Amino acid sequence: MTRVIVAGAAGRMGRRIAYMVDQHAELTLAGGFEQPTSPEVGKDIGEVAGFGTTGVKIVGSPQEVLGQGEVIIDFTFHEATMKLARLAAERGTAMVIGTTGLTAENLAELKSLSAKFACVQSPNMAVGVNVLFQVARKMAAVLGDAYDIEIVEAHHRMKKDAPSGTALKLGEMVAEGVKRDLAKVGVYSRHGMIGARTDQEIGIQTIRAGDIVGEHTVYFAGAGERLEITHRAHSRDNFARGAALAAAWVAQQPNGLYNMFDVLNLKDF
Repeated sequence: MTRVIVAGAAGRMGRRIAYMVDQHAELTLAGGFEQPTSPEVGKDIGEVAGFGTTGVKIVGSPQEVLGQGEVIIDFTFHEATMKLARLAAERGTAMVIGTTGLTAENLAELKSLSAKFACVQSPNMAVGVNVLFQVARKMAAVLGDAYDIEIVEAHHRMKKDAPSGTALKLGEMVAEGVKRDLAKVGVYSRHGMIGARTDQEIGIQTIRAGDIVGEHTVYFAGAGERLEITHRAHSRDNFARGAALAAAWVAQQPNGLYNMFDVLNLKDF
């Protein structure tokens, strides 16, 4: 059994991750931590998450539990994630990172750190979303420059980063399909007299409202027709379940930086 530590164990994602780890046949909950000021510190992680007593207490710092597990799952905040990744690399403890909002500098540092530990990093751990990534890339390649590409994403009102990491990854995948550089052709807002749309641009637009878990739609609009592909997350369990799959997988891997395409064997999809 692979022993798993959950970062942000009392948060919305942390609770669902703890549950999915507990349900996984190859994983066992070894620890969970929160900010030291959290009122959940000292409580049983299973009771906080609502699935029963586990005997595993939530603690107030990662240092208290790092030696108790082989894999850490982290869906917290980019600054906290990077601090934790440095600690994990020092100890050779594997990680699964689903945190969004990581910068290019963060990702470059993770690549460097991965010489010392195995790490799966993905902006979205859901199986369906990772299939969507590859399907969108192939559709873009087939349809080519004759179709305008737009991406619209919607999330709950509390989400801090925009566009979502998933929308940005979708943008990268479709840009790869049509052989463009998203950094040069991405358009993230439109207002006023902006002029006609260019042939090369890829639009990524954001909605923040209510308690929307996550929705992503890719539009391919051509002359006289439009194709749309959409993923709608109905609960956070899809992300948590994927994170548990990644934890079981990464525990068996050599040091290096991986993504969900590796976990799900989608590299050659």
